[in-house]
Amino acid sequence: MNEHFGNHSLLKQKKNILVAPLHWGLGHATRCIPIIHALLDSGYRVTLASDGAALALLRIEFPRLECLELPSYNIQYTRKGIFLKLKLLFTLPQIRKTISEEKKFISGLVKEGKIDGIISDNRLGVNSKKVPSVFITHQLNVLSGSTSWLSSKAHQRIIMKFNECWVPDLDGPGSLSGKLGHLKEFRIPVKYIGPLSRMKPQQLPIKYDILCLLSGPEPQRSILEEKLIKIFRGSGKKVVIVRGIVEEVVRKQEDSNLTVINFLPSKELEKLINESDLVICRSGYTTIMDLAVMGKKAFFIPTPGQYEQQYLAKRLASKNVVPFCKQEEFELAKLDMISSYKGLQGYQSNKNLEHLFRLFERE
Repeated sequence: MNEHFGNHSLLKQKKNILVAPLHWGLGHATRCIPIIHALLDSGYRVTLASDGAALALLRIEFPRLECLELPSYNIQYTRKGIFLKLKLLFTLPQIRKTISEEKKFISGLVKEGKIDGIISDNRLGVNSKKVPSVFITHQLNVLSGSTSWLSSKAHQRIIMKFNECWVPDLDGPGSLSGKLGHLKEFRIPVKYIGPLSRMKPQQLPIKYDILCLLSGPEPQRSILEEKLIKIFRGSGKKVVIVRGIVEEVVRKQEDSNLTVINFLPSKELEKLINESDLVICRSGYTTIMDLAVMGKKAFFIPTPGQYEQQYLAKRLASKNVVPFCKQEEFELAKLDMISSYKGLQGYQSNKNLEHLFRLFERE
């Protein structure tokens, strides 16, 4: 018997759910991993859909599942964060075109009877009126500076095309997303499903002083990588850098005190995080959930121009949880701040997800 299928009804086993995360860094794909496992454990069939590195990662994590390639949003960052919003405005026609292509693709799958439900993590055109459709996001409010009201309304309008919205956060005290994931009122069912993480804390001997986790769109990913290598090479600290570049083969380079790895599958990355005393990374929401569940000390360097990451970093710093600084200001001495902060702790990943899937059993 397939390890993912227990004694479940034939009705459930026949239901095929499409899980489609956005390719904007790896966070949307990685936080879908516990949902995919929960679907499989509940007797559902699962088809995966994305593009780029996100799709490559899902293929590595779930080699037996069918994977479909969706059209790419082709989101690129600017070298200077101040110009990011302007560049995104110029890419709106491309984004609209991609949404239209997504809708056409999904319509074809539904018409052919290939899928019975949809879980879209921030893919704006991946939904259908003919099968139950879920939207996963921690951004009911989308921050964009002076235009936050406009970007939030536009995003909420898209979410309302789905049957449900799942927010991977707590509703109330202990919220990780703050105002991003909370509205006073909303016209579609919003379910707070708790933090999602593929990681588990383990008591392992510490092998590394610092782990640097990189991800996100270029060129900012490479800019930070180059900066961190320059700072830590010869620093006397034992440092490992995971570049966040998904390839078929894991590649590792060791140079005195510095180890550079292109990427790691979930289990290997989980072990490495547990073996590291401190994590330096972007303040992306999925990374925050992972570190919160694992109770790790961290230092955040938000992606320049990304209002969401800047807000999350400032919010956690104001609560004396995790320090941060701007990318151009980072230096080794900044890590001395960490001892003054209490760190991320006391969170658990939600493993009880099966009740959410009742939506897919509606006739």
